[in-house]
Amino acid sequence: MEYDEEKIDDAVLALLYLTMRGDRTATRAWKSHDWAAMNRLHQKGFIGDPKGKTKSVVVTEEGQGKAEELCRQLFGKLR
Repeated sequence: MEYDEEKIDDAVLALLYLTMRGDRTATRAWKSHDWAAMNRLHQKGFIGDPKGKTKSVVVTEEGQGKAEELCRQLFGKLR
């Protein structure tokens, strides 16, 4: 089956929103999603490089805004 990678990326970014947490240095999200999608989100500038031993990834300001927008669009009412 062929998949629409743009829709997959939107869904993964929306799911990242649900685990985003900020601290003094950055906003991070758990990175336990499809690696190909995570790499594409990195190439688009929404997240930092997902490669590494940490269990989370830095989410850029642009990624934060887009993630919230997609989460509301795809999943409705949020916290």
